[in-house]
Amino acid sequence: MAVMLVRICRDVSILLNLLRERPAIVFVNPHAGGGRYVRRLPDVKALFSALSFPAEFVLAGSREEMESRVRAAISAGHHVLLGMGGDGTVQALVNAAHKSEVLLGILPAGGGNDFAAALGLPKDPVAAAEMMLAGQPRSVDLLRARTADGRERLYAGGGGVGLDADSARYSSGRYKRLPGRVRYLAAALHALSKFQPLHVRAEFPGSTLPDVDSPVLLAGALNTPSYGAGLRLAPDAQIDDGLLTTLFVKNLSAAEVLVAIPRLLTRGGLPDSYVTRVSAARVRLSCDRDCDFHGDGEVLGPAPVDIEVLPRAVRMLAPVKS
Repeated sequence: MAVMLVRICRDVSILLNLLRERPAIVFVNPHAGGGRYVRRLPDVKALFSALSFPAEFVLAGSREEMESRVRAAISAGHHVLLGMGGDGTVQALVNAAHKSEVLLGILPAGGGNDFAAALGLPKDPVAAAEMMLAGQPRSVDLLRARTADGRERLYAGGGGVGLDADSARYSSGRYKRLPGRVRYLAAALHALSKFQPLHVRAEFPGSTLPDVDSPVLLAGALNTPSYGAGLRLAPDAQIDDGLLTTLFVKNLSAAEVLVAIPRLLTRGGLPDSYVTRVSAARVRLSCDRDCDFHGDGEVLGPAPVDIEVLPRAVRMLAPVKS
């Protein structure tokens, strides 16, 4: 541990230059991960103290409160803003901080943590803090969704229409205390019992790619290789290549779903024959019935929805690439 701290202290000197005037602020979502990770907060604080890393810890119990506090911190001149939570916390951070010059970071403490995984951070928030504070800034892409009601919202990881959007309500409701991937699969199975067939049309403006018109279980637009706590439905996706991955999971039969569940639980993926993937900078998703679109597990608004990549839109603290 002593050797680790010496190395981190040396590498973190770059960050400390940003903190001479204002400390970092760590915005803590006490409800993330069903509230299970709040008990790790004293360990996180102890690490920051051991590194003499100046930081203030602020509880923010809702998305609106967190975004308001992030904007206030930026106005007050704070340069390093971290979030302790899951993918929803990342979404709040980037929406409040986009177009500013601040440096962001995430201590994974949510049910999914897919964006943190794409950065190369471990699931444990203390171990992630060690790696992050010994890391370096990395410019990453974001996705911007414009829904049919005129609203715009940035998201960082995965979003879509169909079964996953329907299940998002359950995963943040009755199943929110279940751990990780189990939570998302339980919510998906609940949603599947009420799911109505969905036909999706995908158009790719500004490219020569042909439209996709297909019956689906879900259609997603991903920035990260996984969503839903490690479901690797876009394994080749990268968070800094200026592209999103649009995927289409075919309308599976009940028997096919039952076969797929053990694979999803153990390996986090689906057979290639179940999924079609297209890489592009933009996509428009339309549905043949009323349908909501979610991003990072948050329902953002109704389809049709236009999603586009904002290349290298924010700077995030990330482990040094080997």
